[in-house]
Amino acid sequence: MMAVYSYDMNIQAASETEADNKMRSLTALAKKLKANELAKLADVVQNDPVKTAFAKKALGL
Repeated sequence: MMAVYSYDMNIQAASETEADNKMRSLTALAKKLKANELAKLADVVQNDPVKTAFAKKALGL
């Protein structure tokens, strides 16, 4: 079993409900993806708008 670490984070959102949803989503990604997979996802989102747009379209967003 892995150790559990706690962090104090700030999330930008239009409402507290949106912030809660973002946190639940981030937590789900952290649970299911390995660190290197999560880092690659973050890199694509930050640096590759074409791949990000393609992923959003594939997800129906």
